[in-house]
Order: sequence, then structure tokens, then C-alpha cells
Amino acid sequence: MKKFFLAVICFSAIIMTAFAADRSYVVNPEIRYQTIDGFGASDAWSMRFVGVTPDSMQSKVADLLFSNESDCQGNPKGIGLSIWRFNIGAGSVEQGRSSQINDGTRTECFLQADGSYDWNKQLGQRNFLKLAKQRGVQTFLGFLNSPPVFFTQNGLATNTGRDSTYNLREDKYEDFARFMADVIVGLKNHDDISLTYISPLNEPDGHWNWFGPKQEGTPASKREIAKIAKLLDKEISARNLDTKIIIPESSDYRCMMATHMTGKDRGYEIQSFFSPDSTETYVGNLKNLPRMMAGHSYWTNTPVDTMKLIRVALNDTLRKYGVDFWQSEVCIMSNDEEIGGGHGFDRTMKTALYVARIIHHDLVYANARSWQWWRAIGGNYKDGLLFQYRDKTSGNDTIVDSKLLWTLGNYSRFIRPGAQRIDISAMDSKGNILPDSATEPYGLMLSAYRNEDNSMIVVAINYSENDEKISIKTPDRNNVSRSRKVYITSDKNNSNITPVKEETLRKPEITVPARSVATIVFE
Repeated sequence: MKKFFLAVICFSAIIMTAFAADRSYVVNPEIRYQTIDGFGASDAWSMRFVGVTPDSMQSKVADLLFSNESDCQGNPKGIGLSIWRFNIGAGSVEQGRSSQINDGTRTECFLQADGSYDWNKQLGQRNFLKLAKQRGVQTFLGFLNSPPVFFTQNGLATNTGRDSTYNLREDKYEDFARFMADVIVGLKNHDDISLTYISPLNEPDGHWNWFGPKQEGTPASKREIAKIAKLLDKEISARNLDTKIIIPESSDYRCMMATHMTGKDRGYEIQSFFSPDSTETYVGNLKNLPRMMAGHSYWTNTPVDTMKLIRVALNDTLRKYGVDFWQSEVCIMSNDEEIGGGHGFDRTMKTALYVARIIHHDLVYANARSWQWWRAIGGNYKDGLLFQYRDKTSGNDTIVDSKLLWTLGNYSRFIRPGAQRIDISAMDSKGNILPDSATEPYGLMLSAYRNEDNSMIVVAINYSENDEKISIKTPDRNNVSRSRKVYITSDKNNSNITPVKEETLRKPEITVPARSVATIVFE
């Protein structure tokens, strides 16, 4: 089967090469795929610090992440993220060095040792919840890497020195469910923030089993995940809350549909959680858990030919069991060798284009309803949309943007919640449509969407070193170029979702510059 798919890929590449000079595409809004729930990022772990800086710094960062406004020249103030992930902490900050976790990755906990709650905790993160809401974000997800340290088997928020079971005392499962519900209610009462989703576990299937010390985290078996989901569902129902549960935040797509570098107690998650035949782990009948799974696209983005194969297989399995999908976390890892791995922050299109190709494949082949980056702000690593560092001259903390931020904005700013992905295909010189022809991993990659306001969005990635001229047609008009707007992100001229000048738009073709991402808006 794998050889067959590779043959199809090679054949498609030959076809596209034959028609490389034409570059005509047709959008068909009648062929519809998944609904888009939004694009997002998380507050871990930087907002603990950035959220208590002067208001001017907080506003600058919040505008870059959440704003949909433009300045008087039409340049965007931000990328308009529509989902914000809030890391509900386990209490490693309060433990200090004894937490065995690096200071920069520790989190506070609302719950105290005596069973009371301190709603002054996680202040910086909560400030950014409010800043996001002020700028129009409506979808908030609370996620946990570990239960509170008062509930864990080893008294820590990291799994250091333990086996691969969930780091939760057997007598604390119900208390843990109550804690999560208490946080949902507390954020609403104290900050007027409603958590749309809560994700009780993060990467429970990671084959490294969180042996740390690095950050809060714990492995878990499928039975333990199902047990937590059922208890949390019961608690949410008892309190008449609207928050939905999402599981399992898988560390690797291959764990969702098969067994990958792990034991029999993990893997085959789609089948285990959503097939009624899996009686011990079935959660498809829970009131507050939609038929949707979250997974992380780490480790599946290279080699390029397998990137598509894995996502096609994932989508096939999801469809078989009637399950929707969110890509809920990714950053650059050591195996992403094409761009030199994760070390060293990169402000250029080198990382941005690599990630754009991942976004494209997750949306087009895995049919992801949402796409979310890992950290909003990172350090000297390719894990942040923004980079925080200490300026040697002034001694002050400085935060800078990146092409990765603006490239994600080519999607998040224009493709709004409720949009539907629609078909776009290349045409040959005779007008024949070439199926699955809008994806050239080292050339042009196009995807199309229709928003609820009926605007149509095409995102075009040009991975190559050459400018490409394209034309885009729709069934209702032979040429819609006169009613379009084009925005470019590129290293050239420091373009950050920069609007193309009106006189350029009068040309029948659209130029997608080399090594750039273009968003075309048909109003």
C-alpha cells in the first residue's frame, strides 16, 4: 500500500511539472470538506512572566497575537488568533527546586495544600485570557500537563523515576475531576472567562514517559484516560457547565491510529475511545465529550513523502469511526533536519515556510478542524511565535516577532471560525481539472476556504526559489481577479501580511513571490 501511495505522489509530481508554466487553478465551493474551528497557540510558559510586565508590553504582545485590526496603511496589527490555550498548573512553582523542574517551565496551582483555592495564582496567564477576550477571542481551552502535586503518587508534577502509569493516587481520581470543574467555575467567577474546552491530559502516550526533569507531565494508559474522562463528564454534568472535554492530546498521530513506540496499554486511540466494542475505554457516549480528538503533529513532518501518507491514513481512520480532529500542538523538533532542528530561534521564512507546509498538510490531508502552535512566546528555540530575550545594551526584556508569526496569520487572520474548507485544483492548458494537484511540497501549495460571510480565501505557499504567476477561477466567474485582495508574507521588503498595491491587482494573474506565503481574499 505504501508503494502505491508513493507511486501516486511521483505521478502527481510529473503531471504538475508538465503544466508548470500554466499555473491555473479552479475553486469549487460546492465540494466541501471540514469546518474550521480556529487557529491558536498556548500561554505556556511565558505568560507567567510576560503577563505581569508593564501594560504597554502586554498590549503589544496581545495585539500581535489576537488583533484583527489594521493601521492606516492597511498593515495588520496582529494575526487574529481565534483559540487561546490556558495551561492549568499543577504547583511546581510553589515547590521551587524540589519540584525537579526547570524554573522557566514551572506553573502555579490554584489549589492549596489545605484544600482551599487561591485565585491570585496564575495571574500573568489570567491577564492574557482577558486580553485575548478583549480582542475578540471566543474559544478558550484549559489544558493540564499533570494533576495538582497534592494528588500525585510521587508528590511531584513530573514523572521522574516512576513507571508509565498515570501519576495520580488511586484515591484522588474524583478529587481531580472536582478540581478541574472548580477551575472552570473559578475562571468564570473571577475573570469572566468561559472555558470552551478542557483537556485533562497532555501527551499521555509519549514513549519517553516523561522521565524528566524538564516540565510538568505524566504518561497514562488508555484505561486511565477513559476513567478520568468519565469522572470529569459526570462532574461537569452535575454542575450544568457548558465546557466540553477533549482527549487525548496525543504526542504522535501514529499513536492515534496504531501502536507506535509504546506498549499495548496505549495506541489505537481512535478505535479504543470511539468504538463501542472497546467496552473498557469507550467514551463515545459521554454527554460532554464530542466525537473529536486532539493530536500533535510532532515527529510526522519529515520525510516529506511520508507526511502526506500519515495524514491520509489518520483521516481514513477518523472517518471510519466518525471522529473529528484538532491538530492542537507542534513546534520544531530535532528530527526536522531540513531547517536544522529546533535549536536557535529563527525569524526568517526558513522556519515559517517549513511550518506552513505542515499547516497545509494537516488541513488538506488530515482534515484538521483546528490548527494550533505550541508556545506563543519562546526563547532561543524554534518553539515560539515570538522571541523573548534580554537586551544586552538596555538590560531590558525585549520581545520580537517572526515570519512564523505572520505566516500563521495568513491563515488565522482570514480563515475565521465557522469557515469551510473547499476544493481547489490545478487545471491544464485545456481546462481539465487535475485531482489532488494543488500540493507541491517544494513548490506551490494552495488551499481554499469559504467564510460564513461568504468571502472566499485562498492561501498559496510558494516553497520554491522562483516567483510564480497563478490565475484562480471559480464556477460563478471566469476571472475573479477584479474583486480580490492579496496579502504577502516574505523576507523580501520585510513583508508581514502586507497588502499588495491596487494597481498590481488589476493584472489578471497573481504573482506569488519566491519563498513566500500569499493570502488571496475574494470578497
